Amino acid sequence: QVQLVESGGGLVQPGGSLRLTCAVSGSISRVSAMGWSRQAPGKQREWVARMTASNITTYPTSMKGRTTISRDNSKNLIYLEINNLRPEDSAVYFCYVQLTGTYWGQGTQVTVSS
Repeated sequence: QVQLVESGGGLVQPGGSLRLTCAVSGSISRVSAMGWSRQAPGKQREWVARMTASNITTYPTSMKGRTTISRDNSKNLIYLEINNLRPEDSAVYFCYVQLTGTYWGQGTQVTVSS
């Protein structure tokens, strides 16, 4: 069973930056893909960033240019950096990895407010 634990969320002012970390219990070098999604109250979960095994990254239009997904295989960590945060970025952020199935973390709350 693969376990994922997100950290790094909190309260950030508009225009600020944040780096979220996802610690994976197993080796991430063998996953087929990994990524981040988020869910705001009353809204559907939406994807934020994705990375394939060959390090190809994709982002939705709303996140392009201010979001970066990266990983550290030696530490089994997945990162998400978001710059120029907006109030509408407030949500619970979840990381996931794809192996034979998809495994999710419990999420970390990000609140963007002045």
